[in-house]
Amino acid sequence: MLRSVLKVCALSAFAALFSLVGTERAAGESLKGQIVYDGGAAPAPKPVNVDKDQAHCLGKGPIVSEELVVNKTNNGIRWVFVWLAPAAPGGALPVDPKLPAPPKSVVLDQPCCAFEPHALALRKGQELVVKNTSPIAHNVNWQGGTKNPGGNLLIPASGQVEIKDLNPSNLPVSVACNIHGWMKGYVRVFDHPYYAVTDADGKFEIKGAPAGKYKLVIWHDTGWGPGGREGKEVEIKGDTDLGKVLMKPAQ
Repeated sequence: MLRSVLKVCALSAFAALFSLVGTERAAGESLKGQIVYDGGAAPAPKPVNVDKDQAHCLGKGPIVSEELVVNKTNNGIRWVFVWLAPAAPGGALPVDPKLPAPPKSVVLDQPCCAFEPHALALRKGQELVVKNTSPIAHNVNWQGGTKNPGGNLLIPASGQVEIKDLNPSNLPVSVACNIHGWMKGYVRVFDHPYYAVTDADGKFEIKGAPAGKYKLVIWHDTGWGPGGREGKEVEIKGDTDLGKVLMKPAQ
């Protein structure tokens, strides 16, 4: 009798584990890689000309351009947008309904005369909250072509504005502060969850990616990556690591 009970319990535990694994698999795979500078030694950071509010803006040290940030240890490029696109024009990406819903909003701050983060990706329906946690006034001027015609709003010290109804587009939305002309950044809007922005090592991970053949599109302040605006072909089979993806940005 005891043996039968133990057998039933073991089978129940196995069934529960199988159900959990099945749920995880249904949520998709992981696509990883590293965008690597293909231009020799990493370029040195370039200080920007801070010609206003120097006491605050330079209070934590010099401000450097984030247009091209290359890790001197591994040549990884930071702030690169990476996303999946259908393999054929006019196709669509399968979005698993089991994937978690994105947060209601994403935050872009300007605490010390630079946009943080410099590059920000969001999904259609998310609200862009632009904060000013500094003690001086800033503005946010955003422009994104016909799909995101943009606007220009003043943000007082410790204030914030909310930008709603941003639309997916092949064009990035540029953000700038006209009060401090060196301040620039970029936002990209997607109609699917399969996107990422590279970290300080140039690495990215797209979680929940669907198995199959797609295009991987790469864009940076300096232009398009391998494959241009059409992207490069990739095939996702289980958890996929693309390794180093070389990119030679325009100088």
